[in-house]
Amino acid sequence: MTFEQFAFYFLASVAVIAAGLVITVRNPVRAAMFLILTFFTVAVIWLLLEAEFLAIVLVLVYVGAVMVLFLFVVMMLDIDVDQLREGFAEYLPIGATVAVIILLQLAIIFTSGPFDIEQMPAPAAAAADYGNTHQLGLLLYTYYVYPFELAAVLLLLAMVAAISLGLRGRSSSKRQKPEEQVRVRKQDRLRIVKMNAEKQD
Repeated sequence: MTFEQFAFYFLASVAVIAAGLVITVRNPVRAAMFLILTFFTVAVIWLLLEAEFLAIVLVLVYVGAVMVLFLFVVMMLDIDVDQLREGFAEYLPIGATVAVIILLQLAIIFTSGPFDIEQMPAPAAAAADYGNTHQLGLLLYTYYVYPFELAAVLLLLAMVAAISLGLRGRSSSKRQKPEEQVRVRKQDRLRIVKMNAEKQD
């Protein structure tokens, strides 16, 4: 067994154990910490697969931003763990059934044959100066530029919709009403007051 294989199996085992602890520990702060450990181990596995861009994005975006924010919110809020676990026994049979179905599907796929070493040989080793970030950007902004822009527009629409839904129905929110602004008259906004001139000393 080579060092890369040993590192892969070790990191994969840590990732699976940490992912299992995320959903089994009772403390939400510890669950968030185990989720950060899972992200780190998966990022290192991607580095072994020479996908450094995905590894960096996973660490910077999920660990550095999303998980830190989530951990901050969890630590600031007083979460009643017992109330969250009230329906755990009720949905346990459904979750177990779905998990067994997923495991059966994975077993069927991995034992079907196309994932053998003969069918999928190891890719050729890249040069020392090779970077998949450059290749990814080249494909993303040339061949896949229209799907990329479409995804950006969809994400922008989703962000605007989330903000508008969050502000809907709040009395403190301020919004413009164009139909009332168009129908405005001078008499409604301007009042001329005549005042006697006062002499200042």
